[in-house]
Amino acid sequence: MFERYQAIVLHMKGKNAQEIAEIIGRTERTVYKYMRAYREAGVAGLQINYSTGAPERLTKDQQEQLKATIVSSVPHEVGFESKYSWTLYLIGEYIKREFGQSYSLRGISKMAHRLGLSYTKPTYTLAAADKTKQQAFTEETFPALKKD
Repeated sequence: MFERYQAIVLHMKGKNAQEIAEIIGRTERTVYKYMRAYREAGVAGLQINYSTGAPERLTKDQQEQLKATIVSSVPHEVGFESKYSWTLYLIGEYIKREFGQSYSLRGISKMAHRLGLSYTKPTYTLAAADKTKQQAFTEETFPALKKD
């Protein structure tokens, strides 16, 4: 903001756009932009506005469809080979196939967050594991393997 105000003050003191650009370290085009903003809206025109970012590439309906698919099915049910967990990569492939849009992994992660989804790395447990055999492995077999 200081730079914008400074450009206007220098202009009011008779400096031209080239001189102002050299003093504040900006291009003449930027200086002209500041001067036009001030001319059109006064000091309020010099306020820094923040960008909302690029428009979303998937419609709200497409985003809801994507969320429903991720929540209610596993990848192999929608045509991916032997995959049982959704990954950012697989979500990206699904989006590309279904909606014709490409996203970076970071973009997919941000969209998933906006949709209220989260992901974790899978951990594997044996649901039908024999507790006695597990205990024997932990207490006898594994320590013996570590000694070698």
